[in-house]
Amino acid sequence: MTATQTMMTETETMVLPGGRRDKRRHDRYRYRDGKIAYLLILPAVVLLGIFVIWPAVYAGYLSFQDWSFYKDPQFVGFRNYTNVLSDPLFWEAIGRGFVFVAMTVPPMLVLAFFFSSLVVSVSRSFASVLKVSIYIPTIISSVITSIIFVLIYNYSGGILNAMLAGFGIDPIAWIGDPAWALLAIAIPAIWLGMGLTSLIMVAAMVDIPAEYYEAAAMEGANWWEKTRFITLPQMKNVFLYLLITGFVAAIQQFELPLVMTGGGPLNATTLPNLFIFNHFRNDINVGYSIAAALLLFVVLGTVSALVFRFVNSERLVD
Repeated sequence: MTATQTMMTETETMVLPGGRRDKRRHDRYRYRDGKIAYLLILPAVVLLGIFVIWPAVYAGYLSFQDWSFYKDPQFVGFRNYTNVLSDPLFWEAIGRGFVFVAMTVPPMLVLAFFFSSLVVSVSRSFASVLKVSIYIPTIISSVITSIIFVLIYNYSGGILNAMLAGFGIDPIAWIGDPAWALLAIAIPAIWLGMGLTSLIMVAAMVDIPAEYYEAAAMEGANWWEKTRFITLPQMKNVFLYLLITGFVAAIQQFELPLVMTGGGPLNATTLPNLFIFNHFRNDINVGYSIAAALLLFVVLGTVSALVFRFVNSERLVD
């Protein structure tokens, strides 16, 4: 054996046992950290199972039953789903929900984007005032907002009709006319959602490196060119998130039509959740309402999946 081989053997003798000890110590710490992690998430998993998973499973079970609060469940197969799918009022409510989404989500995103652009372009102190002012509607109850806008839309003494009268326009029954009622509900919905949407966009704009805009300015780019080629591409994932969450929130809107119009006039503001609630409140067979709720869940999931499929959502690289 050469001197070099002898030295290597002695070195391995000294190093390997310590290396094994370090590996065992690392494995022990990793196992301990894994146990601590599972212990920390256990309360959340328990609450999720009690209040989300189990109710969802039980709702799926009851959707196949002829069940009410006054009698035991009786298995009826897919009859509840057949009744819902053959009900034209259900499909009208779904279609009305999509119209409501079109009325609220695109305008809210556009307005929030321009407001966010204003916030990041002014001084820090004035930007703080703007952010507080836009977020205030978010903390107001939907019921209180509904009452406020009912007073604004009042036919005889409302502020809106009083302003129109100053221009010689006759009063309009904003929440009493089927042609205007859904739009009248869409406006407070936009007002309520603007705050959080704007703050998320402000955070996304602030996160864009300033070097991009400095380089564009050196090339002579104006505001629109900077917005088109820098701001919008860098915020595409944020827009996708806001589009999905805005769609889900809008089509599930419940408080505004319930308080402002009760779903009327002539079901013009009966959105899907209000349709399900009215059936749950008035029908003896609760299985119909549960089946309708699960079908609405399928609609929401399908549309969300399609948006993810057709909108490019690749992660941006810094």
